[in-house]
Amino acid sequence: MQRQTPTQAGIGQLLAEAGTALSQGKLPAAERALLQALAADPGLADAQFLYGVTCLMGGHAAKAAGFLRKAVAQRPGDANMQTYLGCALHDAGALDEALTHLRRACELAPRQAKHLYNLGKALKQQGQLRDANEAFRHTLALDGQHVLARIGVADIATMQGDITRAVAEYRHVLRLQPDRAEAWHGLANLKTESLGPADIDLLRHALYQPNLPSDTRVLLGFSLFRALEDQHDYAGAFEALRQANADKRRQVEWDAVAERTRIDRIMQAFSPPPPVPTSPALGHEVIFIASMPRSGSTLVEHILATHPDVEGANEISDLPQVIEDESNRRGQPFPQWVAAATADDWHRLGQDYLTRTARWREQRPRFTDKNVTNWPLLGAVRRMLPGAKIIHCHRDPVETCFSCYRHLFRHGVHYSYDLGEMAEHYRDYSRLSTFWLTRYPKHILDFPYETLVQEPETQIRRLLAFCDLSFDVACLTPHRTRREVLSTASAAQVREPIRADTAHSTPYHEWLQLLREQLSK
Repeated sequence: MQRQTPTQAGIGQLLAEAGTALSQGKLPAAERALLQALAADPGLADAQFLYGVTCLMGGHAAKAAGFLRKAVAQRPGDANMQTYLGCALHDAGALDEALTHLRRACELAPRQAKHLYNLGKALKQQGQLRDANEAFRHTLALDGQHVLARIGVADIATMQGDITRAVAEYRHVLRLQPDRAEAWHGLANLKTESLGPADIDLLRHALYQPNLPSDTRVLLGFSLFRALEDQHDYAGAFEALRQANADKRRQVEWDAVAERTRIDRIMQAFSPPPPVPTSPALGHEVIFIASMPRSGSTLVEHILATHPDVEGANEISDLPQVIEDESNRRGQPFPQWVAAATADDWHRLGQDYLTRTARWREQRPRFTDKNVTNWPLLGAVRRMLPGAKIIHCHRDPVETCFSCYRHLFRHGVHYSYDLGEMAEHYRDYSRLSTFWLTRYPKHILDFPYETLVQEPETQIRRLLAFCDLSFDVACLTPHRTRREVLSTASAAQVREPIRADTAHSTPYHEWLQLLREQLSK
């Protein structure tokens, strides 16, 4: 029997069902209804829009953008459609185009706070903090109870080093909504603001609420850990941390065997002698900082960015994007195509990187790139940008692993939510780093965090000399430097003087014995 095509009334019913399902977070039900509607009328703007929203909520941003584009083409004056298209494009990596649509939504509906909030959120994620702050402030002028906008203001204050204002804004939100997980996490993540017994009671009350969304439980769990640690309840703190990490691990995918294989392939690909570079000085403007997360890279960047010739670009994504684009162009994943790449190919990729990062050289001649995914790509860096400087930051293995385990990352770093997987990953990181240091001993500066904080002047002079930078006394007191630090986890800490007592693992010695054993294998 052939399935009958829905009538107009039937299509309307399908759209209503999809809308209800979306409001309840039932994405499969919404998708089924919308696919029926689109089969009956592929050009129906409402169905295209709702299907795009469904894809976006399901994490399929590129697919969402395709359907939302079609909807916006039919209804360019619809602010909601413009906003959702902007959000999808942003998540898909089309950042400039995303801002165009998000700004258009604000023009179409200047009195609707939700459009301004989404614009502010995108601007914040792109590091355009002043414009983001303005958008959030405008949102609050329209809706003073918009707690997510106020949290955005607090996050920006953190990144700009105004910790007093950040604390005030987070606390403001928590007075309005004592269970608001994002505010608790922002406050706990400052690390310089102690949380007290009353905070612990509120956090536990929030965690005991029935039917908590998994993301909310994770945020509250990491915050409770920090509060218990502030009160020196280390047994309770570690249990809260263990539970929060276990909750987060269930949300992410990580394959240690696949990662080990990837590292093996990288080492194999870069073992043969490289082609002679066509321009040995290409990339002299760049200082790459390569490290595991939580290994002192933000402090090193802050020291360098204190120098008048260096712009701190934070964790920019241009290097991995250049490699990914080349992989897509060749139809092969990195590093399979490395052996076939010529000196001219590497020169082209280096020029592409420099073009993409030109904005970081508008005010100062040099800039830093400290993306934590840089370390597997150092062989590519040496071939693309032979004139670049590379700093390898590293820290005590137990401290590094435990610092990652203590931290809820905004994205990626999926190996960090299980101590066993963390140890496996660290061993892969260590052997690849040893490979790079052995292969390029004159071009990579090995820079231990512990040595830096124990003898800062000697090591800072060494760092500047390696980077061919003149000594500047201001680099000895980087905490006095006013600049935006986009890592909220480190933004407050780098505003404090360099000190040697930054180890976190000592109070947790008995719970980290297995980690130590696994790292020593």
